Amino acid sequence: MLGLTLAAHGAQKLFGWFGGYGLDGTGGFMESLGFVPGRRNALMAGLTEAGGGLLLALGLLTPVAGALVLSVMIVAGATVHGAKGFFLSNGGYEYTFVLGLAALSVAFTGPGALSLDSALGLELDGLLWGSAALAVGVIGSVVQLASRQVEVKAR
Repeated sequence: MLGLTLAAHGAQKLFGWFGGYGLDGTGGFMESLGFVPGRRNALMAGLTEAGGGLLLALGLLTPVAGALVLSVMIVAGATVHGAKGFFLSNGGYEYTFVLGLAALSVAFTGPGALSLDSALGLELDGLLWGSAALAVGVIGSVVQLASRQVEVKAR
């Protein structure tokens, strides 16, 4: 369900499904956050959420999925929700925090027996794979956040 929820969030950005705004609407919002060009950043965020979500749902390449989801959730938490505190009821980062850490936890624990990783004989879990997913997710989010074009307002 975690993966399908994330894939649905990606579909909101990409296609405007499930009450989303599609690439144009999300792109405008992304530009207001300093992610220029907005449409391209919306496309990348949507693909990251949808792709990471689908990989999680399938239990395929779970460390990659965990890294993708963690990265996009850190960026969302830092740019949209961070200043609003923790709780979602105030627009805070509670939800992005839980989604990102839940996805990362699968990179540490593995997707389980009913997964494509298991069916393919891929043992991509444990401390090494989880730590790699954490590092890649954090680095990816730092790179994305560093690319923001934020205006510094004069006093």
